[in-house]
Amino acid sequence: MKAFHTFDTSLRLNLLILFTAGLLFWSSTATFLPTLPLYIEDVGGSKQEIGVVMGGFAIGLLLFRPVLGRLADQHGRKLLLLIGTFVATTAPFGYLAFKAIPILMLVRIFHGISIAAFTTGYSALVADLAPMAIRGEIISYMSLTAPIGLAIGPALGGYLQVATGYPLLFLLTAELAFIGLLGALQVNNPPAQKQQAIQNNSNFWQILSSPRVRIPSLVMLLVGIGVGAVHTFAPLFIKSTGAELNAGLFFTITAISSFMIRIVAGKASDRLGRGLFITFGIVAYIIASLLLFFANSRITFILAALAEGCGGGTMISMITTLMADRSLPQERGRIFAICIAGFDLGIAIAAPILGFIAQQMGYRSIFFYTSALMFLALLIFLTLSNKNLTHSLKFALGRGQDVYSLNNSQ
Repeated sequence: MKAFHTFDTSLRLNLLILFTAGLLFWSSTATFLPTLPLYIEDVGGSKQEIGVVMGGFAIGLLLFRPVLGRLADQHGRKLLLLIGTFVATTAPFGYLAFKAIPILMLVRIFHGISIAAFTTGYSALVADLAPMAIRGEIISYMSLTAPIGLAIGPALGGYLQVATGYPLLFLLTAELAFIGLLGALQVNNPPAQKQQAIQNNSNFWQILSSPRVRIPSLVMLLVGIGVGAVHTFAPLFIKSTGAELNAGLFFTITAISSFMIRIVAGKASDRLGRGLFITFGIVAYIIASLLLFFANSRITFILAALAEGCGGGTMISMITTLMADRSLPQERGRIFAICIAGFDLGIAIAAPILGFIAQQMGYRSIFFYTSALMFLALLIFLTLSNKNLTHSLKFALGRGQDVYSLNNSQ
């Protein structure tokens, strides 16, 4: 945290306002993790329909993130913060008003725009503001909004769902996002974002096919399938096993674990490189999937939540930092959008496909398949993350630099 004291007052205030808006946004979004699958089930949705509706969130992400990434580069990051918080404010009223499964899916797709906009704008703005030498540390600290929000939201959502029912729950999520919108209005774009002196006209496929983006995007795709499985089916799986664990508590433990690991990982990555921590994160995700596959008791679910948090706290935040290292400011919004779109696609295909598997074979079988996919992601990163096998292994194990980085601060 000492790094913040070296910044001038206006920059510190800007980061504080940005952090607060992010915290409110994630708290609002996370209340739906343990509650929305149960709500869909309560209004008559089948296991596969639950997967389809929940997957609609990622469809919204996937369809709109590339366009929003270009907007971030052309018109500044603040516009995306405003779009994201506005959608998060209005979407809960859709869940409150409609109960038909097809309409709920449309509402969920619309809600997905909020994550696509806010996370792209937030990540790009933080990367713009962070000095290169301490970029990993600053990005990790600022990314704490997600695990803190994911700790507050599910616990609050689970409590309100039981104590008061869905209407008050949905109204609260809208209110949290609205306060976040008021905060986003106060955020200032850095001067560099107001200048468009350099235009980069690379399209979606040109950026995706470049070696600096292709492999991180593929890894994010495979991990996204596993994360989508947890977010969509963990509450229902926990309920089906009869384990004495509130689904909201599962996500709260995940968030606390993610919070703790981020405090250490970001600063360490500035010295040891991003690759080692991405590898660690993928391994943590493998462990989490295997624990869920074998889970029958409260303690096993808690251990799985801890491992899941370690995965998210290292791999996702470090790939964000890696993309900042590999991009110029005037293309950063698009590169972030495209790389994270791999994660979105994973979540989008996870819910309906794994929902079908759950319908045929039960919830437990889902996590056998996600374990295999996570292991594949690990092999790909170890062997293809840099220009050849030797450089990839060295980078992935913290023994070599990233040859695609645009700076040598690692």
